[in-house]
Amino acid sequence: MDRFTRFEHEGWQGVADKYDSVWSSSTRQFIPPLLEAADVTAGMSILDVGCGPGYVAAAAAERGANPIGLDFSAEMVGIATRMFPRIEFRKGDAQNLPCADSSFDRVLANFALLHLADPARACAEAGRVLKPGGRFGFTTWAHVRENPFVKLVDDAIQAHANLDIDLPEGPPYYLFAGPEEFRKALERAGFDGASMSFTVHTIEWKVPSARFIFDAELKAGVRTAGLLARQTPEARDAIQSAIEQAVRPYAQGAGFAIPKAAYIIAARKL
Repeated sequence: MDRFTRFEHEGWQGVADKYDSVWSSSTRQFIPPLLEAADVTAGMSILDVGCGPGYVAAAAAERGANPIGLDFSAEMVGIATRMFPRIEFRKGDAQNLPCADSSFDRVLANFALLHLADPARACAEAGRVLKPGGRFGFTTWAHVRENPFVKLVDDAIQAHANLDIDLPEGPPYYLFAGPEEFRKALERAGFDGASMSFTVHTIEWKVPSARFIFDAELKAGVRTAGLLARQTPEARDAIQSAIEQAVRPYAQGAGFAIPKAAYIIAARKL
């Protein structure tokens, strides 16, 4: 296991029990448009890669599809199995799928690729296990210029954090800069570039307090949590204050509603 994969695996093993209460109200909002982009319908065999607590697999099952969920974290697999006991979940690596060639109608990955050391290999593996003409659909966070949530966190870190720290190197936070880069990457992985759909989908993430965002990043994430954990107490306090200040303009009722954007991409296997 490479250093970044070990870092991500150990991190998610440790915070898996926090995902549902912290992140799910955000990431689950992207599932309906992901299923639409991948054209998931009844009777299809579905592989939900990086399934986490199993939300995508459960949504596919609600459409009458036959999903299997896969995650590298045994803790996540256990949570998914408890939440959705009628669905099969397995432990496995998205970069080396424990599945036969041409065995699924659809492969889906909701925010999984940025947690992998080699996203390109994961795309190629998705293509390998898809039947000819099957579709791969995935989401990844939109670039900071299109993503107010990411901007308020990124601005605080850039302004106050020491970035010269020892963290395992992973893929860029913004996997590719735009549709042409995604198209070329999918073509290299064996997909029909002309079939690719690419949309920017924006949701409102409703949180109860201005501090919620900082606590989520510090206590319920992995990559940003690793960076924050390696800061001085003074730097962490400054980052927290900057995030809270940036959140306040999004006040709505008793809480806050922060826009969050992702790219939703799907393409057909040749």
